[in-house]
Amino acid sequence: MLFGQSRDELRRFYLRSWAKHQQGQPLEPLENIVAQVIAMHPEYQDLLADQEQAIGRDFGPEQGQSNPFLHMGMHLALHEQLSTDRPTGIRAVHSALRLRLGDVHAAEHLMMECLGQALWEAQRSGQMPDEQAYLACLRGL
Repeated sequence: MLFGQSRDELRRFYLRSWAKHQQGQPLEPLENIVAQVIAMHPEYQDLLADQEQAIGRDFGPEQGQSNPFLHMGMHLALHEQLSTDRPTGIRAVHSALRLRLGDVHAAEHLMMECLGQALWEAQRSGQMPDEQAYLACLRGL
């Protein structure tokens, strides 16, 4: 597994990537993508400044707050999909949305709604995500 086996290790990777970015240190390619995603989300940067809180905090639905690490992870998933154009055609959808909205971040947020739906359906059914249904949702945006 890329980040290790635990939630805490994944969160530490985000924290290290952001700290290196802020200090102007060289970043590995994935660290750079993580830092770019964090930079797009100033509302999460205070949380990341407090390592103990960032690592230990739970973001359950009962608190009424979305999980910033899940949100940023969805951005990372989209970046991976766009880099490989998988499912085939996602780049074209992204490009069209970006042009229509004039904002990459807004386009990704719309796309994340479809990604979240596809992942939820896959988890519910115990199957792999349905790429064609996911693409249909994306094209409907």
